[in-house]
Amino acid sequence: MTVPDRTAAIADPHRRDTVVAATAPLDFNVKSIEPVTVVGPRALMARDLMSPYVWREDDGRWGLMVRATVRAGEPLTDTGQIWAGWSDDGAHFTMLDAPSLVPGPGDHDAGGVEDPTVVREPGGYVVYYSGVLADHAHGELSYATGPSLDRLTKSGVALASSKSEGNTKEATVDRTADGRWRLFYEYAADAASRIGLAVGPSVSGPWTEQPTPFMPRADSWDDWHLSTGPLLTDDPATPVMFYNGATRDARWRIGWVAFDAAYERVVARGIEPLLTPPPVADRSATDIAFAASVVVEDGAIWLYHSLEDRRLARALIRRS
Repeated sequence: MTVPDRTAAIADPHRRDTVVAATAPLDFNVKSIEPVTVVGPRALMARDLMSPYVWREDDGRWGLMVRATVRAGEPLTDTGQIWAGWSDDGAHFTMLDAPSLVPGPGDHDAGGVEDPTVVREPGGYVVYYSGVLADHAHGELSYATGPSLDRLTKSGVALASSKSEGNTKEATVDRTADGRWRLFYEYAADAASRIGLAVGPSVSGPWTEQPTPFMPRADSWDDWHLSTGPLLTDDPATPVMFYNGATRDARWRIGWVAFDAAYERVVARGIEPLLTPPPVADRSATDIAFAASVVVEDGAIWLYHSLEDRRLARALIRRS
């Protein structure tokens, strides 16, 4: 993989790239933001919601899988459950009666299940998720399959952590023109989050690691942490990732980066954040906007995200 020095370094994991102007005539801005609401069983409504993965079905319904977490101040029983639901308008969802995925019984996700990513396959679904160990601190990218969202069977670890890449999680996938799949994921290195890339022959791998697609930039809003976000692929010649970036104190914002068709080169990258959370009066409060999925409907680009790790929203994005 060849990446220009001006946008991303792949040889030195400690390098911080400079902020530069985009090299392609591409930009995005936010036209509006609206809340995404859910109704469901008491067990779900008693939790905070984050990481909303939304997609469209062939019959027109909007599907949602979401991570439900224990609220701050309550006993930490797990780091998350994954619930599913449906909507007619993409903004108001009615959830199923029970979670689609819960922790355990296997050790690899005994502490929690997080951050769903849904791939619609003929005859069913593949759901990537982050499986967290019982220590609530370490985990690996896992997946489940099934004919429906209430009949998923865990299939084990999709991409294991290694000594150099710990805590693999938060999958983003795409199939390119060569028929192969690209798997972007978050991993931990040097006390920071990074974005990795692997290539495989099918949606379930096996995966071959690739060079790091892009790195943090010095003196910028994304100078320390990077995490995967959803891919906008309506123009397959220039796929765009709405990625998550943060400073060392974990104040997360949403930005964008564009690739060539094979994801071998960065061709443009936004300088400023595309989306920031509302201002908070208390600097110690959770200060996070985190992208999870994108849906294009009748030309409208809807970017689904969570705010403050507890509530859901979607932004209408304009391409310019």
